[in-house]
Amino acid sequence: MDLRITEIFLSIQGESSHAGRPCSFVRLTGCPMRCVWCDSEYTFTGGERMSFEAIFTKLEEFGCNLVEVTGGEPLAQKAVLPFITELCDRGFEVLIETGGYVSIEDVDPRAKIILDVKCPASGEAERNHWPNLKRVRPEMDEVKFVVADMADWEYAKEILEKYDLMDRAKEILISPVHDIDDLAEIAEAVSRSGLKVRLNLQLHKYIWGADARGV
Repeated sequence: MDLRITEIFLSIQGESSHAGRPCSFVRLTGCPMRCVWCDSEYTFTGGERMSFEAIFTKLEEFGCNLVEVTGGEPLAQKAVLPFITELCDRGFEVLIETGGYVSIEDVDPRAKIILDVKCPASGEAERNHWPNLKRVRPEMDEVKFVVADMADWEYAKEILEKYDLMDRAKEILISPVHDIDDLAEIAEAVSRSGLKVRLNLQLHKYIWGADARGV
């Protein structure tokens, strides 16, 4: 079996509760969504077909046990499901960064889900697959809200309450779009909210720059 791959690289995890950890990334090509603030439009087309074994050979060269499968939208490629299972079978700690449009129901339960809920400023909030929010697990899965302004923050709070996500997910991540004017205001709102959430800056962008690839 094979997957269409945009890039495979070794870096540090820039987001989530795993931020700062060495991590191998398998970035798949293709995404059904078109978020206004998307920082990985280069994944929409192109890429190259790689067999599972070729991917595993690359990962073994890195010697890093933490692997994130990302995109684009990684779950849009059906062959990713057996690939994730094989990653788990080989003893990797697996993170799945998914945009929330595709169901996570059939993902191997050993993989840890980082589920992105689209807020209004993304232009794609109406396409969230809401049943996913009932599938996240409090012992291992994380829910992320990418916020571009204070209206997105208010929306995130509404969704947190509506779907009881404070109890459903292990972590709630509030991830401001890089370089927005409202960052300090959002940070202050998070600090005063009384909610068990984590402000989730994109560490890799502060290290290597917003437009860097493969880092």
